[in-house]
Amino acid sequence: MPDLQLAAIDVKPGAAMESQSGLQMLRPRIYGAWMQPAGPKRVAAIVMHPTSNFMGHYLIAPLAARGVACMGLNSRYAGNDTLLLMERVIQDLGAGVQYLRAQGYDKVVLVGNSGGAALVSFYQAQAERLTIEHLPDGDAAGLSPQDLPPVQGLALCAAHEGRSTLMRNWIDPSLTDERDALSCDPALDMYDARHRPPYGHDFLERFRNAQQARYERIDQWVGERLRLLRSQAAAGSARDEVFVVYRTHADPRFLDLSLDANDRQVGSVWGSGAAGARAVNYAASQMGRVTSLTAWLSQWSPRSRADGPANLARTSVPALLCTYTGDQSTFPSTRAAWLAAGGDRIRNIDIAGGNHYLAGQPKLVEEVADAMAEFMMKA
Repeated sequence: MPDLQLAAIDVKPGAAMESQSGLQMLRPRIYGAWMQPAGPKRVAAIVMHPTSNFMGHYLIAPLAARGVACMGLNSRYAGNDTLLLMERVIQDLGAGVQYLRAQGYDKVVLVGNSGGAALVSFYQAQAERLTIEHLPDGDAAGLSPQDLPPVQGLALCAAHEGRSTLMRNWIDPSLTDERDALSCDPALDMYDARHRPPYGHDFLERFRNAQQARYERIDQWVGERLRLLRSQAAAGSARDEVFVVYRTHADPRFLDLSLDANDRQVGSVWGSGAAGARAVNYAASQMGRVTSLTAWLSQWSPRSRADGPANLARTSVPALLCTYTGDQSTFPSTRAAWLAAGGDRIRNIDIAGGNHYLAGQPKLVEEVADAMAEFMMKA
């Protein structure tokens, strides 16, 4: 089996400064790690996430062993999503597709793992029909069809619906003061001992309504704040700024296994058990904790264009969905949303007992690789 190769790919810069590195600004680059299989160049795959480092992804070597050249590609925002714009990430993904085509692979399939599922769906929807002329804040997007060559298929696994859906479903409604991470209304605190799972219908209804209200308040404030900054920008004021979103890890499904039931354990992807999930909710570094106004609009807001199922429905290529039934962040309702969007173009395979990262489950990694390689050869 060939060794892992490093790919350094030049990309188009963004519309605004996205890096504090002078070198990166002068020569914008992204990096990937990929492995060619022995034998003919038949098909290549890219596995990518908006911000996670996928250069060591668990599918790279198994797919190469099955005849698929696989690249784990990083976006320009790897490790830091504070300024992340999904419209720039699909631009980076397009550069990766062009790179593999230049290596002699005419057939490319995108692997959407976790948050990568919404990303690859967003990419292919725009690759098939580019509709974006402006970023969500109104600035020119600067995208062209040449940036986004279409691919021949999408393979999704542990696929959540997108960052905006996660924020809506995970934001903690019990926070009472956006400036104080410790402020709390016990009546809405799913981690409070007075609200033990299984949660009652009345509590869940109050919880979800308050959750939606907080989500919408933040989104409204972001729009107002951005308009204020832009109105004063001519006088030398900044056109964007960062802010903190406290407590973004509170989904009742973490603790109540009767909700959207699958094979998962109590807790979340990042926190084991009730205590672990609660600790993550208060952690300094967690989902969407620090974000710019423009990044909120692009990735976390209900105004984000990067909803996974909505974009999948706009594509025409075949798709495979591998559902990990022990996943603590995707559920039967998640699977249903993807299948409804894909219609007769998508096929689901349940990977029994699979956790979100298939951590400690090497046999299941092989099972997913078998399914994906078979799909990619036919796509």
